[in-house]
Amino acid sequence: MVAGPPRRLISVVQAWASLLCSKYGAGFLATRPSRFQPPGSLKCFLGALKMEMAGVSLKRGYVVVEDSDCAGPTEEIKKQKVLERCLPEAGDGLDSHCLPSSDTEPQPPEVGSAGKGKKNSGAPLEEEEEEDGFSEEGEEEEEAESFAEMMKHGLTELDVGITKFVSSHQGFSGILKERYSDFIVHEIGKDGRISHLDDLSVPVDEEDPSEDAFTVLTAEEKQQLEELQLFKNKETSVAIEVIEDTKEKRTIIHQAIKSLFPGLETKTEEREGKKYIVAYHAAGKKALANPRKHSWPKSRGSYCHFVLYKENKDTMDAINVLSKYLRVKPNIFSYMGTKDKRAITVQEIAVLKISAQRLAHLNKCLMNFKLGNFSYQKNPLKLGELQGNHFTVVLRNITGTDDQVQQAMNSLRDIGFINYYGMQRFGTTAVPTYQVGRAILQNSWTEVMDLILKPRSGAEKGYLVKCREEWAKTKDPAAALKKLPVKRCVEGQLLRGLSKYGMKNIVSAFGIIPRNNRLMYIHSYQSYVWNNMVSKRIEDYGLRPVPGDLVLKGATATYIEEGDVTNYSIHDVVMPLPGFDVIYPKHKISEAYREMLTADNLDIDNMRHKIRDYSLSGAYRKIIIRPQNVSWEVVAYDDPKIPLFNTDVDNLEGKPPPVFASEGKYRALKMDFSLPPSTYATMAIREVLKMDTSIKNQTQLNTAWLR
Repeated sequence: MVAGPPRRLISVVQAWASLLCSKYGAGFLATRPSRFQPPGSLKCFLGALKMEMAGVSLKRGYVVVEDSDCAGPTEEIKKQKVLERCLPEAGDGLDSHCLPSSDTEPQPPEVGSAGKGKKNSGAPLEEEEEEDGFSEEGEEEEEAESFAEMMKHGLTELDVGITKFVSSHQGFSGILKERYSDFIVHEIGKDGRISHLDDLSVPVDEEDPSEDAFTVLTAEEKQQLEELQLFKNKETSVAIEVIEDTKEKRTIIHQAIKSLFPGLETKTEEREGKKYIVAYHAAGKKALANPRKHSWPKSRGSYCHFVLYKENKDTMDAINVLSKYLRVKPNIFSYMGTKDKRAITVQEIAVLKISAQRLAHLNKCLMNFKLGNFSYQKNPLKLGELQGNHFTVVLRNITGTDDQVQQAMNSLRDIGFINYYGMQRFGTTAVPTYQVGRAILQNSWTEVMDLILKPRSGAEKGYLVKCREEWAKTKDPAAALKKLPVKRCVEGQLLRGLSKYGMKNIVSAFGIIPRNNRLMYIHSYQSYVWNNMVSKRIEDYGLRPVPGDLVLKGATATYIEEGDVTNYSIHDVVMPLPGFDVIYPKHKISEAYREMLTADNLDIDNMRHKIRDYSLSGAYRKIIIRPQNVSWEVVAYDDPKIPLFNTDVDNLEGKPPPVFASEGKYRALKMDFSLPPSTYATMAIREVLKMDTSIKNQTQLNTAWLR
């Protein structure tokens, strides 16, 4: 639920793995890759328990030792820095279990793509290593209280128009996403099949390079080749001496360079009696984004499709990691939908002209990622092609009786839930994203700048707090920018724009922020209006269609007439997101839309903006969603840290499913259900619990339970 400590913790774990590997060899830990744990006495690892106390739980992770094909020079430098401050004292031992991990290993600067999950204006678009500073064990409870105190400034459901329920059952308490492994998402493809990672094998292809191609180059040679590939030096070629001069060895080196460094060509040269493989650029900078055509077998589909299993990483961050390791640009990947970070997710990905063999090799390098179910296809994937997502969710420490749970789940299955936009749409700090969106639509650019940059209450990283303080004090973008070690966050990009274009050209400065992130603000405002209007619609007319409501016929919205009411149910009714290309209901909710936008100094009859990007066309959204494939089970357990169901990776490893006693210290509700695209599982869970799902409320529940 919070950003911060996980990155440092994983740096330490990765450093330990690297240290052990260098001491005992690359095969160390190979038999139990997910069960390595440094001694609990180390000060560095107290951060793990601190995070649990703050409601940010860690699942068992995959501590897999990197080999020379996976770790670049930047990673090694970062791990060395961690080692210098966190190495154990003499006598510290090792036991056989892995410290749970909540993130992947530290990465070099990633390409700053931002996808659907980036809803918080203060959230960095790129994660970087943070300052050292783990607390002692005695500070854990204080840390939990401190975070809960900060989250008092966060949003609640009431703040964003989420106020109504559809069911009559009595609600009960439960903790949502107490561990990110309590929330599993499996994508449902366009053919209706649920994506699972259940096969790690690589399709046999005689034209693939041998496995030796992944180990034949040294780390230094790889660094030189990467710098050549990315045009980072003035050299026009890199020469690699062939120590064992055989045709087989030269072939392997040729294959290794061409497969690992797209865009480079190779040739053999003899210099002073020695044989060298010379790598050089084949086709300029375009070759990096477009792998060589002649190197790909004509009989093979151009796209390798695979299933990506990831833990605690959103889709765009995951693709940035994969592209960095593969040394390609992120835009050669395609997918049907983005998945949020704080979950275990399984989805299909396609990549242009990267072999299954290369992709499978990443399983040896990456933590909390698994790639499998490889196949070659002619076409990429397209956004929106999915039919939806299947969710497996655990609500821990529930207070409801078995009868209450039964009533709640029957209602969810038979009636459904209000299709509100969830809390993640609006950010987590004291400045909601919809406020920024409203200011953009009002053309109030000074307010846009102030909302993004001004000091704010709530949970934020220390460097952001310092940056905001500097901005409030000096209004100097260059000075404020110096306070940011992470310059790819929204604040850093806006400050860079202000430094470049000046304070009198905020529109151009704001335009430096990637388009998807800018549009996120105005979409948040649309969602805010929609939530409020749907609450009013249900308050005024209940859960039945009425004359003047809207329904869709194909892609076209039409009105329900007096004589047609009995032909529809509440599940057919849609409501518009405000825009210039929608119609509004023919009853008093239409006037409510007008009043709300007028109060925000916006003209509902003119939603076109003088900057085309910010013109809102609008859309329609069903007001009630009924989940499919609903099932549930109440289980008892004693240990709040144990996983309550198996993941795809657990099943691949042959791990037996958990066995539950008839009685236990705690009770949990395990739920399974499927939802269409662009609906929020948290809103379905809200209907079951009848309680606020905001981070603010859930943090207070976590803190109270763990106190």
